[in-house]
Amino acid sequence: MRIPSETLQDLLTWPELIEAIRLQFKNGCEVPERHHHTIKTPGQSDATMLLMPAWQPGNRIGIKLVNVFPDNTQKGLPSISADYLLYDGQTGQSLATMDGSVLTSRRTAAASALGARFLSREDSETIFLVGAGRVATLVPEAMRSVRSIKTVLIWDLNREGAERAAKYLRGLGFDANVELDLRKGTEHADIISCATLAKEPLIKGDWLKPGQHLDLIGSFTPNMRETDDDAMRIADVFVDTDTALTESGDLVRPLNSGAISSGDILANLTDLCTGRAKGRSGDQAITLFKAVGTALEDLAGASLAFDKMTHGDRPNGQTSTQ
Repeated sequence: MRIPSETLQDLLTWPELIEAIRLQFKNGCEVPERHHHTIKTPGQSDATMLLMPAWQPGNRIGIKLVNVFPDNTQKGLPSISADYLLYDGQTGQSLATMDGSVLTSRRTAAASALGARFLSREDSETIFLVGAGRVATLVPEAMRSVRSIKTVLIWDLNREGAERAAKYLRGLGFDANVELDLRKGTEHADIISCATLAKEPLIKGDWLKPGQHLDLIGSFTPNMRETDDDAMRIADVFVDTDTALTESGDLVRPLNSGAISSGDILANLTDLCTGRAKGRSGDQAITLFKAVGTALEDLAGASLAFDKMTHGDRPNGQTSTQ
């Protein structure tokens, strides 16, 4: 069964998707190391192929195949294209295929919202989007499921892209406007969310103020980063999975330079979702959440979509009270 892209978006509602991901982190699943393959593309930046499997023994098996072509944005095309394959964990038989790009973008925004539920101030109302791509424009919608987000400021290297994002978000009821100054946008926000392919820091630690939450989505290789060592030093740092310590330049570089140590990473999402670790320590804390994504989130989203498509149920019959 192929789940159409438009149907997949409708099935993956924010509250249900965030809850499905929370339960998956709480209950766990097998997530082998993802495979990265660099693809040389003549006349363009190198592309990346990712293979991301995950399974719950005896329940569901899934794998996502992803191509990342950074220069596609210059052609008016998405930089990420992907497919997701879902299988029965008892028989290995195919259950569904779906648009991996839709799944990725929605589960990525949902994971940021899940992190913000643990780490941002409960009274957060203003978000500063650094980047205006597909994932970035979904983040305010997802965040609105966990915080009363009213105002969205948007910065992007491509001002036209930022204007389009602002128009789209105004259509959803946000007070959304373009912000041309990175520092000003940072200083005016409760939550700063970065979803870019930047190679050098965009957000500086000395711009951050007590009470803010910095959400870093973009960096998924050691040569990519969205913030500097100062931000890592002053913030309470959390990650989605421990893989972030070796995959993201936002952590690899300050760890290598000695600006921080692995002991400065307070917890991951499994720790937070199982209650083994506490989130925000107080209203004056500066929190930082670095996510690189995990196949666990894909499996949670794909299972949610398949179960709702076929039975109208949550994955495995789970309810939000668990």
